[in-house]
Amino acid sequence: MNKYFKTLIALMIGTSTMLGQENVTYQKPSKEILQLADFERAPSVSMDSKKELMLLTYRNTYKNLNDLNQDELRLGGLRINPNTNISSTATFINNIKLKKVTDKNETQVKGLPANANISNLNWSPDETRIAFTNTTNSGNELWILDIKTATATKLTDAVLNANLGNPITWFKDNQNLLIKVLPANRPALIDPAKDIPNGPIVSVSQAGTVSQNRTYQDLLKNKTDETNFENIVTSELYKIDLNGNKKLFKSGDLFVGETFSPDGNYIMLTVLEKPFSYIVPLNRFPMKTIVYDANGKEVKVVNESPINEVMPKGFMAVKTGKRNLSWRADQPASLFFVEALDEGDPANKVEFRDELFTWAAPFTSNPESLTKTPQRFAGISWGDDENAIIYDQWYDTRNEKTYLFNPKTKGALKTIWDRNSQDIYSDPGDFQTTKNQFGRHTLQIENNQLVLVGEGHTANGQFPFIDVLDLKTLKTKRLYQSNYTDKIESISSIVDFGKGNVLVNIQSKNDYPNYYFRNIKKKNDVKQITFNENPFESIKDVHKEVIKYKRKDGVELSGTLYLPANYDRKNKTEKLPLLIWAYPAEYKDKNSAGQSAANPNEFTFPYYGSFVYWAAKGYAVLDDAAFPIIGEGETEPNDTFIEQLVDNAAAAIDAVDKLGYIDRTKVGVGGHSYGAFMTANLLSHSDLFACGIARSGAYNRTLTPFGFQREQRNYWEVPEVYNTMSPFMNAEKMKTPMLLVHGEADNNPGTFTLQTERYFQALKGLGAPVRMVLLPKESHSYVAKENILHLLWEQEQFLDEHLKNKK
Repeated sequence: MNKYFKTLIALMIGTSTMLGQENVTYQKPSKEILQLADFERAPSVSMDSKKELMLLTYRNTYKNLNDLNQDELRLGGLRINPNTNISSTATFINNIKLKKVTDKNETQVKGLPANANISNLNWSPDETRIAFTNTTNSGNELWILDIKTATATKLTDAVLNANLGNPITWFKDNQNLLIKVLPANRPALIDPAKDIPNGPIVSVSQAGTVSQNRTYQDLLKNKTDETNFENIVTSELYKIDLNGNKKLFKSGDLFVGETFSPDGNYIMLTVLEKPFSYIVPLNRFPMKTIVYDANGKEVKVVNESPINEVMPKGFMAVKTGKRNLSWRADQPASLFFVEALDEGDPANKVEFRDELFTWAAPFTSNPESLTKTPQRFAGISWGDDENAIIYDQWYDTRNEKTYLFNPKTKGALKTIWDRNSQDIYSDPGDFQTTKNQFGRHTLQIENNQLVLVGEGHTANGQFPFIDVLDLKTLKTKRLYQSNYTDKIESISSIVDFGKGNVLVNIQSKNDYPNYYFRNIKKKNDVKQITFNENPFESIKDVHKEVIKYKRKDGVELSGTLYLPANYDRKNKTEKLPLLIWAYPAEYKDKNSAGQSAANPNEFTFPYYGSFVYWAAKGYAVLDDAAFPIIGEGETEPNDTFIEQLVDNAAAAIDAVDKLGYIDRTKVGVGGHSYGAFMTANLLSHSDLFACGIARSGAYNRTLTPFGFQREQRNYWEVPEVYNTMSPFMNAEKMKTPMLLVHGEADNNPGTFTLQTERYFQALKGLGAPVRMVLLPKESHSYVAKENILHLLWEQEQFLDEHLKNKK
């Protein structure tokens, strides 16, 4: 019996067999891993639009179990703390500082609440103040931070309703805010455990109506849930000034959206309506959208959307009726929206998929058609009266197009780019925006040119760039390209186009990302403005490189290889155990699948979600190994999922082995979510690995019958694909040690905790060497320090036994 299991058996209580439950208390990993995991997080940085002031926000590196051990309601796709009326998954800021870009030192904000739990930060339109919520044991308070004095002041008691997100909206005058407040007479919640139903729950399917809905979590289940959902979502809207004087703006309703027009004269409110659904989350409930003037007088009902339980098949399927209803950023008070011309069904053959409309307040005339898109509308960037950028896309072909459009003349769409959305080497970059006279972000137009910033991925490395696009010729010209080969310079924004000042972020393998001002018109004119230091000094000498290799069918692959700091790479006398961490991705062509965004100069930021920690423990680690799944032409990627998965793994092992670093009999594999699904399949269908770690995965695809990940076909169309890809259906083939981990309260569609529990039971019943760990209170991603440190201990013990010390 191995040492690992002897230790665990000593901790067992009330059982006489190894196969029973184990009473294991929380453990911590070894000091080498603990010092990397237990670090202080650097502050997050946001800036005003002029890039003159930095807002530094601080939060704890991890939550703790007490943070997770709170009352929780799971209704309509929400997870809510009913005592504090905010998402139970919210992450809070505990301190705020301000810093002028030209100053060396930060200024501590005065007057912050004691034991602060800050969220929902909102800059005022003139950027002189920031509103935010502070969550106490009884609810959410409204606070105002005055930038000039660096002082925070409380405006309300804990009466704000943040159950649907941000409850704060600034009025255009910078002196008043619209806030969502809990009704004074809100009834008490019903305890589902004590509520006696009046009858059974009955659901009906309409004959002949076909719909494909994913396996959503946290849905309504009965009338009690409906009542409680309505209770927590209902808010009253109040107008409140900076002195705390408030006035009722709208009485209680199920408000889910509040947005002012750019000129501030109108506000668009969206409310949920009944009937609620038991099979889809709240964003597909019936809704009504009404525009009011700034005083709350109704102007026009601009949309009524029915319940949306029935959807056609495919990722390009959309609802009928108005979509993307929003204010135009380039007009004082005009809405825009799109409507499907194919009934929302990708299977219907039509010349144009969507039509774009505009509708000016006060909406006395009908909406005006602007243009139609050949593919599914994917967004618009408004510029001035004569220039806008429109995007459309089609998932099945991975095609995306970018058009120049004149909203004034409603002329034809002028194609700028027609490209494969997965081809990162040809990515032209993103159009830059600037604030217009309404304070809204619109296209930055300089000398009849649009400005683009790109990540700059190439076959030879990453070289971010700034381009301009001529609006007449539609040709681009390069203004600047980073030439670093030992660092990454990410271009954050254009500060002053005329002077050539830009904000950049520079990092290297050992240099923590920091902000700099660069003048692209002057050589080597770079000024550092943040000074965050590397919290992971203990792995600064770990060797890091991006390796490139080929799959047996010629597809180019890559991964980031880490070797221990003291490893002799010249003589290679010691053969290391290898850990591979990966996540499969689907492609429609080999060229895009073979491209790599990996950069060895990216700051090495170890975290629980990868194997990088183990480079400090004597392991070789291939992180983010490429695992493309390709389906060209009429073939879908998943038709040969298993074969390609195994070929990817074999190529990765061969590549590192060819370098002479590893003992290929000691290779482990791991992944999270779809990566866990990958891991279980690799252990079931190959003999390449000595062990595997699968976290928060789904293993039985018949439990996700209407599609999963990027698979659009349903189970009844391709049962052989679903069954072949399901590790549960192949459990008898699994003979390799595996550590199964799952959050007890997973909230991700498809990866119900039940997936791991049932898979473990199948493996256990078939005698497979498997261990299951359920982390209390955790969702799909893990956040509590106790759970994360214990997870690292579990992985460390498991890998040392089944890999490093494998006999």
